Amino acid sequence: MESINARYRRAIRARGHFPTEQAALKCLYLVTRSLDPTGRGKARWAMRWKPALNAFAITFNGRITPTGN
Repeated sequence: MESINARYRRAIRARGHFPTEQAALKCLYLVTRSLDPTGRGKARWAMRWKPALNAFAITFNGRITPTGN
């Protein structure tokens, strides 16, 4: 878990400022997609992203809109 957090911190620190919350979440999503140490099974890391995004949409009520992408 610490390695995932370290990668998130590194990605956020490298980019600095995010214009919107959606941009910040997209950054974390892309970092999560690239977390495959073996080179196979990339879909496994982001398999449950849609339920997480829906939970964010409920929690942040209107600030994040789930899309069909």
